[in-house]
Amino acid sequence: MRTVDLIQRKRNGEELSPEEITWLVESYTRGEIPDYQVSAFLMAVYFQSMTDVEVGAMVESMIASGERLDLSSVPGPKVDKHSTGGVGDKTSLICAPLAAAAGVKVPMVSGRALGHTGGTLDKLESIPGFRTNLSVDEFRDVLNRVGFAVMGQSDEITPADGKLYALRDATATVESIPLIAASIMSKKLAASLDGLVLDVKVGAGAFMKRQVDARKLAQLMTTIARRADLRAQALITDMNQPLGYAIGNALEIMEVSQTLQFSGPDDLTKISLELAARMIYLAKVTATMEEARDLATAKLRDGSGYAKFKDMIAAQGGNPQVLDRFDLLPNATGAMEITSPRGGYISHIDAEEIGIASAMIGAGRDTKEDSIDPAVGVILEVKVGQKVEAGGVLCRLYFTKEDRIGEAAERVEDAFRISSTAPEPRELILEVVS
Repeated sequence: MRTVDLIQRKRNGEELSPEEITWLVESYTRGEIPDYQVSAFLMAVYFQSMTDVEVGAMVESMIASGERLDLSSVPGPKVDKHSTGGVGDKTSLICAPLAAAAGVKVPMVSGRALGHTGGTLDKLESIPGFRTNLSVDEFRDVLNRVGFAVMGQSDEITPADGKLYALRDATATVESIPLIAASIMSKKLAASLDGLVLDVKVGAGAFMKRQVDARKLAQLMTTIARRADLRAQALITDMNQPLGYAIGNALEIMEVSQTLQFSGPDDLTKISLELAARMIYLAKVTATMEEARDLATAKLRDGSGYAKFKDMIAAQGGNPQVLDRFDLLPNATGAMEITSPRGGYISHIDAEEIGIASAMIGAGRDTKEDSIDPAVGVILEVKVGQKVEAGGVLCRLYFTKEDRIGEAAERVEDAFRISSTAPEPRELILEVVS
């Protein structure tokens, strides 16, 4: 086979055979195909999409690029959760310990910052000493002892996805529905799960801008799960403004700590509890969703979810004291206030612009080789629907380098819309797909 022929055929909208997809993924993983050719293939997929057969072949070949994560030695129901990516989306670090505190084993194979959205691994690695590059044996050990463990792609688990994930970020092909589905589901099906909860974001700060596209992605992923005999549910949730107030890795860990101590933002708390409840329900810990919601709320209120998160941090080499002492986390050296030009109501906060600005000052990546600055980011002072006075603070930018702070500040200023009347409230959870 020749890579250029496969690129040309996909560019022309033709369907590739499972054998051709497998050859392409395997050859790239072995380093036999250069980045520039796979970049061209990804762009062809972005414009021409893929059939269900092609997506299925890509999922299987990415799983086969490494080991399957055998969790049969871990007793208890195993349920994971994954988000398609949003701005300020740190729900995994809240719902997972809540579900684990309720008796669910939560094995998370997570990703890094992609485009304007943050990554779970990057957030956790802002904790001094925290390790995400666990071996399979270490991962199983933490899961057994704590009930909740997080690792990333590695040479052992879906290494093909690790390479493709980074390349998509650097080639503006992140938003492709089949590529998102293949990336997420290869990581999830590589582990022997009993259930999977998906949070499909839609809106300005999501990769899916339209609800119809979010629905297509949710349906594709739940279909892949069903064919693999995996119980799965997907929530379609609003991402037109950032979730919570914190955007940036260490800043989001601080907000996770506050939320697990029952003092977090309302929107973040609401979605996290619903995701935790669905994890509990899919694990069959409770007979009904209402019982699952009650149990998730109880684990938040009694502090057991907070304690579980601390246990996981310690088990993976991190310092759990950071959840009580934020000065132990990386802290920015500079701050800039963005103020409102006039009084009124916040009618819109463009989450994508906030995410891009945060990435520009170091919280995300422009290329796959870029390193993350864990200390930087944005803290909102207002949310949509709140009233602000002229000169009132809209948000603060936290930075360690001044290189792009002016450009980032302009983007943040443009992200806020002020109106004379309060906007209609938006629903956070728009649909459930199963």
